Amino acid sequence: MSAPRFGIVSYAAHLPRYRLARTEIGAALNTSAGRGDRVVASFDEDSTTLAVAAARAALAAAGTRVPVPESLHFATTTPAYADKANATAIHAALGLPETVFAADLAGSARSGVAALRATAATGGLAVLADVIVGRPGSSDESGGGDAAAAFVFGPSEDAAAEIVGAASFTEEFLDRWRAPGSAAGERWEERFGFGRYAPLVERAVAHSLSDAGIDQADHVVVVSGNTAVTKRAASLVQAGKSTGGSLIGYAGAATAGVALADALDRAQPGETILLVSAVDGADALVLRATEKIADHRQAIPVTEQVAAGRAVTYPTYLTWRGLLDREPPRRPEPDRVSGPAAARGRAWKFSLTGSRCRDCGFVHLPPARVCKGCGAVDRMVAEPLAGRAGSVATYTVDRLAFSPAPPVVDAVVDFTDGGRYTFEVADADPEALAVGTQVETVFRRLNTAGGVQNYFWKVRVL
Repeated sequence: MSAPRFGIVSYAAHLPRYRLARTEIGAALNTSAGRGDRVVASFDEDSTTLAVAAARAALAAAGTRVPVPESLHFATTTPAYADKANATAIHAALGLPETVFAADLAGSARSGVAALRATAATGGLAVLADVIVGRPGSSDESGGGDAAAAFVFGPSEDAAAEIVGAASFTEEFLDRWRAPGSAAGERWEERFGFGRYAPLVERAVAHSLSDAGIDQADHVVVVSGNTAVTKRAASLVQAGKSTGGSLIGYAGAATAGVALADALDRAQPGETILLVSAVDGADALVLRATEKIADHRQAIPVTEQVAAGRAVTYPTYLTWRGLLDREPPRRPEPDRVSGPAAARGRAWKFSLTGSRCRDCGFVHLPPARVCKGCGAVDRMVAEPLAGRAGSVATYTVDRLAFSPAPPVVDAVVDFTDGGRYTFEVADADPEALAVGTQVETVFRRLNTAGGVQNYFWKVRVL
């Protein structure tokens, strides 16, 4: 791999709020599921919404150093759509200009490394996200995790870390696979996979370190969908002062991104990181932290995100993932979102852009042509609200409306710089709400009908 033109200017990992105790899985299935908690995406989150959350945080951290990314590469093994790009919804939610190229890299967990390498060569935004589903009792269920990570690549002089070495080896063998349309995947016996991966990893590590001109790295991170590789990582990769892996287990294409973000959280100026990914072969990247790493770290480290969370029960988790078929609500099914209507209201629906009157400053949500404050016509300018803080003016708790996570809570939100709108409250806890509670906007899925994902914005308590 030739030396990349760009370095990592900013980065952010995003872990959803819910946690499922592995002991609860074990108790329900009368088996051993390990210790600790599994990171769980809510019923209204998917790989696209997780990607938006991580990308927003990474772009906010980049600030004016990379005002507009050159491209957007989205890596996932669990795309919300096939035959349609999912990166375009992320592009729209971020409010990027139409000239920014956006494309999916999907199908294999190796697409996460592919997104990093492609974006390092071209500059822009690499987003890695997945929601991992495993059959009840499987290692993917107990050892998996839902997450996203985003990396902004910009000019090397502004970088917090640079790729200084890389190596990749590809080999075809049956380790893990999933038939198109299936929620859960299959895996071959892990000892077979380890036997194929071990020599590939050793060669990738040796070549990448040689490419970087070093004998060992300060931090070594090994990720793989094969548990034997991660369990024996320390003995397999003896090329660093410390060896670790993903703090949340296997997260598909996001595994490498979350592990890299955690390493960047800890790296000091001048230190090197060896990222090893054993998926469909072996990839190794060597990164060196610059003197700017301390100022460019993500706002909330991965370790703090792992520790934070809200408990979810095992039956609720199974329902959210579609593995427990519960009695549906006795209410009409939601209508499929209209393609033309969504296209006309794209700025409002995807990037939460309202309008502000040039004459009196009144903010309209959704956008309007006629000002409600002064009556001026066609005197509006775009007013993006995504990412802006707000407070609850009033709210209601509906215990009759159907929701996979009842009750449904709606809140009227007043934004700090003007604007008022009624939003559904995501990850709602009625006890945590009050008039004046501070909230933030989050991109979520309202419903799915006719195979169409109805994305919009909700609010969540800060």
